[in-house]
Amino acid sequence: MIFDQQEFNIKGLAYSIRSAKEKDAEALSSLRVQMDGETENMNREQGEGFIDPAGFEEIIRLDEEKERNLFLVALVKGRTVGYSRCEGVDLKRFSHKVEFGVCVSKEFWGYGIGKKLLELSVDWADSNGIEKMTLNVVGTNDIAMELYKRMGFEIEGTLKKDRRHAEGRYYDTVMMGRFRGWGGRN
Repeated sequence: MIFDQQEFNIKGLAYSIRSAKEKDAEALSSLRVQMDGETENMNREQGEGFIDPAGFEEIIRLDEEKERNLFLVALVKGRTVGYSRCEGVDLKRFSHKVEFGVCVSKEFWGYGIGKKLLELSVDWADSNGIEKMTLNVVGTNDIAMELYKRMGFEIEGTLKKDRRHAEGRYYDTVMMGRFRGWGGRN
């Protein structure tokens, strides 16, 4: 799905959000590795699950073709600083929903970029007949969970000790979902 570029200015930071393009592939590949090393909130450790630029080009091409997929990038002065993705599946029993994921470079936390990526994705889902959005979040990421709740997501379950990080400590994964038409944004 293609999403036209929109401009935002929050706390003095000007940024834009638009659909990912094949020309973004190299920056996305580097950014993903960078962000995996910046925070424990990601599913991967730095360098794991590496996607090279050709892999991102293929993901972007497929997402442009599929009605139930949306791949957004956030740019500051032309530099890719974050992205989000909604991915649906082709199985009929699950065709009513998409899974959402988001990440923003730590340097740009606090400017509402992640929130704006989420808002645009929710609006897209609601206006395209998608009935449910799901996501997973590490149980210690209270800030993200509060944002998701404000956007209408509810906790649907918790996978206890689902993740084991490098230091050997276990973390829960919280599964959240949002049904279309929930009007409680703020």
